[in-house]
Amino acid sequence: MKENLLKQGNKSALIAAIVNAIIACIKGVAYFFTGNVAMFAETMHSLGDAANQFFVFIGSALSKKRPTERFPNGFGRLVNLVLLGAVIIVGIMSYETIKEGIHHIIHPTESKGIFINITVLVLGVLLESFVLYKAMTEIAHETKINAKGISLLWKSFAGLSRAKPATKLVFMEDLVATLGGLIAIIGILLSYFFGLHAAEGIASILIGIMMFFVVGKVFLDNARGVLGEADEEMEEEIAQYIFTNPEIKDIQTLYVAKEGEDYHVEMKLEIDSTLTVGEANAIKDRLEEKIHEMKGVTDVIIEFDEDDAIPTWQREKSTGKENE
Repeated sequence: MKENLLKQGNKSALIAAIVNAIIACIKGVAYFFTGNVAMFAETMHSLGDAANQFFVFIGSALSKKRPTERFPNGFGRLVNLVLLGAVIIVGIMSYETIKEGIHHIIHPTESKGIFINITVLVLGVLLESFVLYKAMTEIAHETKINAKGISLLWKSFAGLSRAKPATKLVFMEDLVATLGGLIAIIGILLSYFFGLHAAEGIASILIGIMMFFVVGKVFLDNARGVLGEADEEMEEEIAQYIFTNPEIKDIQTLYVAKEGEDYHVEMKLEIDSTLTVGEANAIKDRLEEKIHEMKGVTDVIIEFDEDDAIPTWQREKSTGKENE
């Protein structure tokens, strides 16, 4: 049973965890021999990402566990809780990275082994870019975006908000990791060729700040997920389908709650009062089957009421726009 759950874990997070663990070991060895503060920052960054993404993989797998008597609502939001805990790791790493950078600016020292440092960082950037590309393709798959080549880069940003929490985290962390590697390379080159030894400390601080940005973004996104954030885009998509059924006259309520990587759908619909119970049940079965086919939907609750000839759904939408 546990093996089956692990197979359902987020693949991007698992790949990223393995790659970052390898990168962290390589960077750690390079830092041990050279004492370069920018390399220290990158070691901490990759180590934090590896631990973070491993927990994300476990959380995304456990969130697929079926409901039990003790937890009848399932474990969909578990991935959000795991991600909230995971950002603490990145936050600690961010603090240590910035602190070490400040110390190096105040007490700049000349580091050695530029060839080792640059080689390791270039290798790290290439590996991080590979993981970032995998995360981009996963975003395109999850959000049904048709993109290839260079268009995948900007279209993945456009679909980021609709990606699964685990995929979103991997994308943001490896984007920052790739940029952080480039910043570290620049800092080392400035220090070696121009004698600006403080540049390595500045690079460390910039990397730490970017890590803090990921912490803040991930924390806010998953705090909303734990509370059960409504997905207005999917609500509108479902509403458009509902109104393709002529028997449905109006929508009194429609609520789509995102629970981890899953969606819980509830609605109360107004139908023609002349319909029989059998006809109403047939409509309900048809709606449930279609909505269940939408990616990520795990639970659909549908209630019917008589048509009161008042367009509730349209009025709610227009009122919302006016309030904006």
